[in-house]
Amino acid sequence: MIGRLTGVIAEKSPPLVLIDVNGVGYEVDVPMSTFYNLPALGERTTLLTHFVVREDAQILFGFGSIEERATFRQLIKISGVGPKMALSLLSGLSVAELALAVSKQDSGRLVKVPGIGKKTAERLLLELKGKLGPDLALPASVANDAQSDILQALLALGYSDKEAAAALKSLPPDVGVSEGIKLAMKKLS
Repeated sequence: MIGRLTGVIAEKSPPLVLIDVNGVGYEVDVPMSTFYNLPALGERTTLLTHFVVREDAQILFGFGSIEERATFRQLIKISGVGPKMALSLLSGLSVAELALAVSKQDSGRLVKVPGIGKKTAERLLLELKGKLGPDLALPASVANDAQSDILQALLALGYSDKEAAAALKSLPPDVGVSEGIKLAMKKLS
């Protein structure tokens, strides 16, 4: 029903954002990954949305990328996973990290997310296997811990998965974390 909102950010109170769209304020719940990438109050933004209608509420969820919204929709199809748990998962893990955890069947990564227990993590891994596109996983070139740390730092700095992966490919294979981050940021600027 409501697929996208473009407007001015009137209020930010994690995980809720109030977006003023031509005089109408929409309350939108967003994952923390989207929240951190939002511009300042009073600035314009566009969010992709998913509208949930329940007997007792109508809730709008917002996302900064198509992949994030698609993953959210995939998560809420799983029995026992509601929109709030899906939002929590996307707040605790990036789409790429979730896809990597699913491809490696790493339940330990999922249980670190608040509200996700061992049984829920195992069910998520089973249900999501083969459903999260291989293009969402972290690049195969992430061969060691240093490269993984560099990639996580770039993602935390707000670079997209594709930008971070491209920068990572240009680095020497034996580069240290701090030097790798510096080189990657030079490459991206």
